[in-house]
Amino acid sequence: MFKEALRWNIIMGLSTVGDVNEAFLNGRASELIQIAEALQEKKIVQIAEEIDRRYRLEENPLKVVLITGPSSSGKTTFCKRLSIQLKACGLKPMSMSTDDYFVNRVETPKFPDGSYDFDNFDTVDHDLMERDIMKLIGGEEVDVPEFNFVTGLREYNGKKLKLGEGRILLIEGIHALNPGLTSQIPEFAKFKIFINTLTGTNLDNHNWIPTSDNRLLRRIVRDYNKGAFTARESISNWQNVLDAEQKWIYPYQETADVMFNSAYLIEFAVMKNHAEPILRSVPQNCAEYAEAHRLLKFIHYFTPVPDKEIPATSLLREFIGG
Repeated sequence: MFKEALRWNIIMGLSTVGDVNEAFLNGRASELIQIAEALQEKKIVQIAEEIDRRYRLEENPLKVVLITGPSSSGKTTFCKRLSIQLKACGLKPMSMSTDDYFVNRVETPKFPDGSYDFDNFDTVDHDLMERDIMKLIGGEEVDVPEFNFVTGLREYNGKKLKLGEGRILLIEGIHALNPGLTSQIPEFAKFKIFINTLTGTNLDNHNWIPTSDNRLLRRIVRDYNKGAFTARESISNWQNVLDAEQKWIYPYQETADVMFNSAYLIEFAVMKNHAEPILRSVPQNCAEYAEAHRLLKFIHYFTPVPDKEIPATSLLREFIGG
């Protein structure tokens, strides 16, 4: 997947940030945005067609699509766009999220310091979720819970699912590929998708861009725009997020049937206008300022591009809004 991203950059003559900036200054921003979106849509179409092919097998047909990836990789928007392409294939996708099967907050596992470990596998009531999935595959109608993040309680609000003719189940969440979630479901009935954000552009011929920086900037902007966390809080919690990914997400990426790269060649140039004022809000007298300063220095290398031409269906819209 990483080689594929690099190959496209070489084909387009955009191996470094300098190349990208020059292309923008020469009026190619709109073209590059359209190409980036087209490449992602092409990949999503290929994935949807493979799912459709396996669903229509006479023996051992596909029943469940499992979608996972690290924080801020774009799982939610990918799931929506995949649903559209599956409908274009004649299927009727139905979605579930592992988040809706969270245990009540008082039962959530905790770190040694007493804070909640929201990324722990046991944060999800995986036994209940697997039972519901098995019932759905067996043709039963299931009452599906919805987690109330305000009250911290799992609620049943009348949402019902049933897999009929032409219907396929999409399950999205950070633990979707954990074998403990679907141990009773036959392997042939599962299609596993792993999403990651693998930046293919280097700063120059000697300095590469860490892939986690891409996701951190996305998370800072999204958290701030939603009023969930300040930039300081997002930066402070980032190391816990990375540690949890190494423990709960990345060990299962090699079991995926397909990988999807959600990084954009033009992303940092678009994110710059959104991220700069947010990063400048981090106080200089706190521990998180050093990281905020590093990120500000990093995005300073990019020529800014307005987001007006980013489509409403773009994965980037999950983070910058609109």
